[in-house]
Amino acid sequence: MSEQTMQAVVYDEFGGPEQLVLREVAAPTPGPGEVRIRVKRAGVNPVDWKVLGGGLRGLIPHVLPIVPGWDVAGVVDALGPDVPELAVGDEVLSYARKDWVQQGTFAELVTVRVVDVARKPEGLSWDAAGALPLAGLTAERVLDAAGVSLGSTVLVHGASGGVGTLAVQLARLRGARVIGTASLSGHDRLRALGAEPVAYGDGLVDAVRALAPEGVDAVVDLVGGVMQQTLAVLAEGGRHASIADHAAGEHGGRWVWVRPDGPRLETLAQRVADGELDVEIAGSFPLADVAGAFAQSMSGTTRGKLVIHVAD
Repeated sequence: MSEQTMQAVVYDEFGGPEQLVLREVAAPTPGPGEVRIRVKRAGVNPVDWKVLGGGLRGLIPHVLPIVPGWDVAGVVDALGPDVPELAVGDEVLSYARKDWVQQGTFAELVTVRVVDVARKPEGLSWDAAGALPLAGLTAERVLDAAGVSLGSTVLVHGASGGVGTLAVQLARLRGARVIGTASLSGHDRLRALGAEPVAYGDGLVDAVRALAPEGVDAVVDLVGGVMQQTLAVLAEGGRHASIADHAAGEHGGRWVWVRPDGPRLETLAQRVADGELDVEIAGSFPLADVAGAFAQSMSGTTRGKLVIHVAD
């Protein structure tokens, strides 16, 4: 690879995983207040294939061709002007979403605003560093929006996924009691994390009411399509928030669109390194097989996070 080009996964039109190709493209140059990261790992999130399908075109500008991916862990490769906070060679991670969709993290190099970058602590694996940013920050923001704190009883819809397992752990660290929805195959995992599992389906409301007869103080929706159940189990004065249902605000709740936050991500990364949080890695794929990672994520059967292994 020359200094001016890099390998990246790209798509030229919206569609499915078959649109993804690995090819040589121009390497980005960091601007003022930016760093360039040589990518080691990039996390896969459902939003990546939703963007590929055109699902966010009304929410954020898109510029084709697009390099997908918003999670990154790697080594600072170059600095833009006025970046005293970091140095070339620093190990970092970031939720690298920009204000438009074009230059993502499924590539050998990516530029990121320095304020969105966290230092990677010792003891944090590269896989966990690549998988943590979007899921961890999303879990924190949605718990904040639902008012989850010491003594709360919270219901987490979709508790066994990548964001869900982190939301369960973070809620428990805040001193909350957690009830989590998951398919039966995920119940043992939720119990191990300190949550009380309930199954999806028609019996969900009765199951939650049996555990919390007065209703729950907060509901965190990570899946969408569950507003009726949310309102049915919410105690009077309770709060609810969703990352998947834009209509949450119409029903007294909050819709959360997570934003990059370098300092908060650095705190989360340290908690993982210290063993307070566990980032479950469900699988690893090479850069040449991002399509395979998307297909697995789209199957809806993944427990934990998928990562793209770009470099050692």
